[in-house]
Amino acid sequence: MEFVELLERGLSHIVSVSQLVLESISVFCVVMGLFKTIHFVVRLRLKLRRGEEFPFNQVRIEFGTWLALALEFQLGADILATTVAPSLQELGKLAIVAVVRTFLNYFLGKELEAEMEMEHREREHRLKMAQERGEIPG
Repeated sequence: MEFVELLERGLSHIVSVSQLVLESISVFCVVMGLFKTIHFVVRLRLKLRRGEEFPFNQVRIEFGTWLALALEFQLGADILATTVAPSLQELGKLAIVAVVRTFLNYFLGKELEAEMEMEHREREHRLKMAQERGEIPG
């Protein structure tokens, strides 16, 4: 029995460290996404001409991608936490958090797909209009 208890403690320690690493990566993704998105916005502002509409969808796609990545790492940390959860109450809390994060990630992914599709259609429309005006060869 002593050997099994030693293995359980070792596993618990590995899970705790791994969970901390995954949560840290998640925080890094959100912070990095924030900085990358700010940099993206500054570049867009400098590039846009007066009167041009600001492309909020592109900004949402940029930051949303980072958020989706962060949620994936958080979900991984939640899954690890369930392997050593000490009580049924803790398992219930972790399950609820995991379900909420999974739904958030799913709907964020769907929203990002829709935003990217809309951006793609807008780019195609602008290209077609430029070709019709003779601004670029068809």
